[in-house]
This record gives sequence, C-alpha cells and structure tokens, in this order.
Amino acid sequence: MERVDQEGFRGPQVCAIVGISYRQLDYWARTDLLRPSVADARGSGTQRLYSYRDLLELKVIKQLLDAGLNLQEARRAVECLRRSGDDLSTANLVLAGGGSVLARSGEEIVDLLRGGQGVFNIVPLAGVVGEVDAAIVGLRRAAAASDARPGSGANRSELAGARAATGRG
Repeated sequence: MERVDQEGFRGPQVCAIVGISYRQLDYWARTDLLRPSVADARGSGTQRLYSYRDLLELKVIKQLLDAGLNLQEARRAVECLRRSGDDLSTANLVLAGGGSVLARSGEEIVDLLRGGQGVFNIVPLAGVVGEVDAAIVGLRRAAAASDARPGSGANRSELAGARAATGRG
C-alpha cells in the first residue's frame, strides 16, 4: 500500500476511517465544507485524495453533527481549526455562542466560561486524533489481511509520516 503521507486517502477509505457515507463526503466536498487537500476530483474518472489533517477535520465535523450542530455551525468550527494551525492533539474546540475557539488548557476553558461565554459544546481533539489513528491502522490491517501480503499494513512509521506531513510531528 502507498505511504499515507505521499498519496493521501481515497473516498472509500475516508468514509471507513471517519464513519460517514460516501454521499456525505461527496456533498461536503461539493459544498466546500471540506475539500480534499491532496487532490480534488477533476471530472469523471478522477479521485479525490484527502490528507491526514483532512481526516481529523472530517472526524470533528462528524462529531459536531452527531452532537446536534448544524452544518453552518460545523463549518465555523472547522474554519477555527484551520486558522489555528496548531497541534490538534493537545487542544479542545470550544463552541461558544456564534463562534469557535481553540483552548489548549483547562485554564483557558475556565476563562471562557468566566468571561460569560455560553459554551454549547467542548470537543477534546486528542480523542479525535486517537480515533482516526486507530481507524487507519484497522483499515490497513484489513487490507493487508485481504491481500495476504506481508508488510502491506500500516505501521507506526506510516502514521508518523502522515502526522509529520500535517505538521503534527
């Protein structure tokens, strides 16, 4: 299998990793909620390719929708993640009123609450990172088992490479 940091993830892989339908993924790409950052589809017969960071953002979107947010609120939250560019594994996404903020510590969350912000939801992003990593490993193991070729599953170095490509190291 290709190295995930070089080739990206195809639509069916993304759906399996994130836990969404292909129809949702296609709709989100067509409405610019999240376009693939590795390669966008260019007509019939081409594939969208998503980066590791795209997977994290898609997982956050899914969690937000599952928690009751609408697509517009999820869009604002993802825009906050994109602006930050920070290591997502140590942050919490705080949805307050009409906006979203990344809080890196418990003190920052308390300060937001103290400042009168009506918090709607807090999404710990470390959980998202762990879920995506586990899904990638599971997907690669399943592919390796079906191929029956030794060494075709994902390993820690492939995940590290995907993380490095997103600046998460």
